[in-house]
Amino acid sequence: MTSTAPLVPSFIKGNWWVPQNPSKAQDVLKAVTGEVIYRVSTEGIDTAGAIDYARTVGQANLSALTFHERALIIKELALHLGKYKEELYALSFATGATARDHYIDVDGGIGTLFTFSSKGRRELPNAQVIIDGALEPLSRDGSFIGEHIYTTLPGVAVEINAFNFPIWGMLEKFAPAFIAGMPTIVKPATPTGYVTEATVRIMLDSGLLPEGSLQLISGSARDLLDHLDYRDHVAFTGSAATAQTLRSHPSVQTKGLHFTAETDSLNAAILGPDATADTPEFEAFIKSVMVEITAKAGQKCTAIRRVLVPQGRAGEVVEALAAKISGRVVVGDPQAEGVTMGSLASPEQKAEVSAAVERLVAAGGQVAFQGQAPEGPSFYPVTVLTFADARTPEVHAVEAFGPVTSVLEYQDVAEAVELAALGAGSLVATVCTHDDAVARQLALGIAAHHGRVLILDREDAKTSTGHGSPVPHLVHGGPGRAGGGEELGGVRAIKHYMQRTALQGSPNKLTALTGVWHSGADARTVTRAQVEAGQGVHPFRKSLAELEIGDQFASDLRTVTLEDITAFAQETGDMFYAHTDEQAATANPFFPRRVAHGYLLVSWAAGLFVDPAPGPVLANYGLENLRFITPVTYDDAIRVTLTAKKITPRVTDDYGEVTWDAVLHNQKDEVVATYDVLTLVAKTWPMQEMSED
Repeated sequence: MTSTAPLVPSFIKGNWWVPQNPSKAQDVLKAVTGEVIYRVSTEGIDTAGAIDYARTVGQANLSALTFHERALIIKELALHLGKYKEELYALSFATGATARDHYIDVDGGIGTLFTFSSKGRRELPNAQVIIDGALEPLSRDGSFIGEHIYTTLPGVAVEINAFNFPIWGMLEKFAPAFIAGMPTIVKPATPTGYVTEATVRIMLDSGLLPEGSLQLISGSARDLLDHLDYRDHVAFTGSAATAQTLRSHPSVQTKGLHFTAETDSLNAAILGPDATADTPEFEAFIKSVMVEITAKAGQKCTAIRRVLVPQGRAGEVVEALAAKISGRVVVGDPQAEGVTMGSLASPEQKAEVSAAVERLVAAGGQVAFQGQAPEGPSFYPVTVLTFADARTPEVHAVEAFGPVTSVLEYQDVAEAVELAALGAGSLVATVCTHDDAVARQLALGIAAHHGRVLILDREDAKTSTGHGSPVPHLVHGGPGRAGGGEELGGVRAIKHYMQRTALQGSPNKLTALTGVWHSGADARTVTRAQVEAGQGVHPFRKSLAELEIGDQFASDLRTVTLEDITAFAQETGDMFYAHTDEQAATANPFFPRRVAHGYLLVSWAAGLFVDPAPGPVLANYGLENLRFITPVTYDDAIRVTLTAKKITPRVTDDYGEVTWDAVLHNQKDEVVATYDVLTLVAKTWPMQEMSED
């Protein structure tokens, strides 16, 4: 009999969509009871149309916004989703997740939006192009230069997500793609896709998202990659076998489709030889392993699958784990009082975990501990295995994607490194030791085999975010078996959805293309004499509404005397011999004789270019890239040229940042120093009362 459970809709081409005749709809079960709660079908869906809609409507709407404007939308979206957390919690219980698990998926996803929004607004320009690295001079006279830039990929970002994190898994990919300017099509895993659909609906109902920037395909999308090419980006999370199938698709092999994968991972936790049972490290280690094999019922790509301990200590580790699990872990209906670990996501997942454990036992694994679990279609007990032979191939190749881990003994630290590497590439490993030498040997030994390494000891045990918690600030991914991909990592993740291109041309052309002034480009120069004669406006008298890239102030010369150098040395206490000892300074191959302090020259430069009266320039908040090039001795003179290099208005404030290119020359027109001056400048002057970010 055909189920009457509701269909989970898709959202494509600006409308919610369900098939008219879902004859092949797939049932979606409530994890705890096994009852049918939803059906899923994409029969007749216009995948090609959805992709075209993203490339046209979505791209056009996102390209009209700057990085800061997109990042601000992400912040507002996070605030909006926060209002619906309880609704999402209630829905997530049906996946077998507990209240603690909700914090990882729901709150973790929302928190990731906040982090990307903050980083996007603070670390990226308020523009649509990112300059990558330093300028490369390509001609002697400076008329031909080169540099690298990032621009948005012109296609669609496609997410193919796993079942274990239906919210976080989506948002951690969506946020960087959106800030980069790429529209997204989300394809969640069927068993928990109804949670993703509810989240997408809340996001769309907010009215915050530009049309075409987010679409959803609920169910199978087997022809999805057929319509993609080098303009597009696919981010996949799931099994290594599926990743390999996708990698072999013609769009990846011959059309240049950007493809990144995060897959199976037999992550290790290594107990250092010094972390004996009476140390804080041992306690932190046992707690970490317990948490990582029970959170989300062990259904985490970052869960600890291999516990590596010194020779002869497997018994005490298993005993401590058993005590911790027995005292803390109660398996059952996640909505029931006192339950701390729910079920697996589906009966199919339970069958897969059971089969994996059987393979491990058949290979020589012994069940050293198994907890309690109630009867039900998807419950599975916490299981700890041991192996007499730590090099048993299956323990380093078979992943039981549930509350299962294996304890292995190593003879020495060098073997611990070898055993960890047998996982053939992992997302994360924990090294638990208070011994610096051991930490160094382990961490550097395994780093190339892992995407992330956590060093756990008494100093960070209470503040650590944990082995299994990818944070948006740091990269998430790993080599080899783990997929070879990379996600998160702050601004790095945003750049994954952009193309790096080498630009070559004149300073004027690169200035026009990037919105950042390049040395040698045209400038509108005023001097102090012109300002005083009313023949020009000092750039410091211009608000952001008036200031333009290339506005420049050129100072007069100021002569340095020996008395100036001596007074600065005495006032600051900087009595370095190059400033105070004529004979020693002259003997130094870098100096002609006693020279002025570099910071004296920078201070004088400020005096040469500053306009002292209150005005649009609100504050100086730093210097960047300061380099002293030519020493200045007494009787030399210096002048400064200050040019508006980069203007970054803040979307939420009445002011913005201005970066000024500062160059000091001596009386011979030799460059003395170069640096960037960072200021906060009002958008208008007189300015309105400043708002808070």
